[in-house]
Amino acid sequence: MSESRSDDPEQLENNQSDQEQEFDDQQIDCVDCGKPFVWTAGEQLFFRDKGLKHAPKRCKPCKKAKNERLDAVMKAQEAGVKQRVEVIVNCAKCGVQTTVPFYPSQGRPVYCRSCFLVKNPETLPSDDG
Repeated sequence: MSESRSDDPEQLENNQSDQEQEFDDQQIDCVDCGKPFVWTAGEQLFFRDKGLKHAPKRCKPCKKAKNERLDAVMKAQEAGVKQRVEVIVNCAKCGVQTTVPFYPSQGRPVYCRSCFLVKNPETLPSDDG
């Protein structure tokens, strides 16, 4: 009788290799920078084993930058410091590069000041003086 031992390193490596073959590398476009990145079969296996249902949305550099931003915000909040945010974006209407005082929500358009005021004239101060 031959028993297969689950703690045999060679057996574990073969099993992992077999499981990775269930997946194919996928190319995904980063939601932050727009550049394509590869989600490898090994990473997909890791996601499945951890019970994660959705593919990553950000490339590794953008994910790292996002985590650093969140850490900085948390540390500032813990210290009671009001933090001013300035994010560079391209206007969804005219394409001009501008800055906004917030982190844009994924999938929602962000406008430069001129386009925002045209779209929302009620935000202009009234001359009721």
